[in-house]
Amino acid sequence: MIIVLPVVIMQIVVVYIFFNAHWATVTASLSDSVAADVSLSVELYKQSPGADRAERLDAMMQPHMELSVALAESETLPLTRRRAFFSVLDKTLQRSLSQSLTDPFWFDTTRYPNHIDIRVQVEDGTLRFIAARERVFARTGFVFIFWLVTASVLLTLISVFFIRNQARPIAKLAAAADAFGKGQDISAFKPTGAAEVRLAGHSFLKMRQRISRFMDQRTTFLAGVSHDLRTPLTRLNLHLAMQEDTAENRAARADLQDMESMLNGYLDFARGLTDEESQQISLKDFLQSIINKTENPVPILKMSQDVDANMKPLAMTRAIANIISNAQKYGQTIEIKTNITAEKLVIHIDDDGPGIDESQYGDVFKPFHRLDTARNQNIEGIGLGLAIARDVVRSHGGSITMAKSEMNGLRVSISLPR
Repeated sequence: MIIVLPVVIMQIVVVYIFFNAHWATVTASLSDSVAADVSLSVELYKQSPGADRAERLDAMMQPHMELSVALAESETLPLTRRRAFFSVLDKTLQRSLSQSLTDPFWFDTTRYPNHIDIRVQVEDGTLRFIAARERVFARTGFVFIFWLVTASVLLTLISVFFIRNQARPIAKLAAAADAFGKGQDISAFKPTGAAEVRLAGHSFLKMRQRISRFMDQRTTFLAGVSHDLRTPLTRLNLHLAMQEDTAENRAARADLQDMESMLNGYLDFARGLTDEESQQISLKDFLQSIINKTENPVPILKMSQDVDANMKPLAMTRAIANIISNAQKYGQTIEIKTNITAEKLVIHIDDDGPGIDESQYGDVFKPFHRLDTARNQNIEGIGLGLAIARDVVRSHGGSITMAKSEMNGLRVSISLPR
């Protein structure tokens, strides 16, 4: 539109100026000339009416003025008239004939492709004049419009060709950004195009490097913390294993196991399996493999059709397993359903548990958040399961939401792009 719109506006202005300043003036002059010839012929006919006079007028006018004259005795003027596509011609000829003739007249500019039909009412019938269209209408206007339109089309096509070449790198940049948001490999992306587009591409690659570096640093830091803490935990476990089996020692061993579980959860949350590559896998087989590894209550898979999904299998397995594990804590029946469209696929995980208040839907995805505000250590988990699931889904370019299930429990929906 940036290129085409100014060209179209310019051509419209040029055509308007041409028709008003030149073409209409020339056409008006030609119409006045023909109208004067028709008026002269009518006056000459009135001096001695009759078929012989009409024939002599035809013999005189046709060779020199390209104007054919014929008498249609006892005929009257037609009552209707067809309008020309270019109404300017009809208006100009109407004005010229009205100024030159005092008798009723009728004309048709559409019946013949190369001639104009003009009829004038006289006492004994109608005088019919056939004039060459070149005498009434300036054909150079059509030639001008033809070349104007042709030039506009050529300029538009050339402009579109160059603009599309410049827009293609922008589309590639958008596709790379979308793929990076889904956790896919974009190593093949190279900035191309105009200087501004290349600058945007290089800035995007630098941003990707900073984000990747930050994620690696986070993983390395927590891995180091986890490794450093595992050593004293191992020593404590060995020390307690050599002690008597008392209630205090059993409680201490349980605390150490909880601490080790927490460390593993922190490390999993930070790692996010960022190095895993996306694959095209069967969604039905993928969900069934997760169900086969799940303890009671085993989820029920309700899936009418199978599709191939582009995802990181290990990361998505952990996300869905975390959601199923959360449902197993509160429900006795768990169902997995799918909703597949051309744009996305949605995985619904429903349970028949007590559900969650709608006001807490956003909070449960926060790291280390549990519905038990007192953070009672007797409740299993450290509040990272759903946070990890949301991280994984977002790394695929998707979203995760909660709602009330059809079983009056909780529904967790994972939406992924196709």
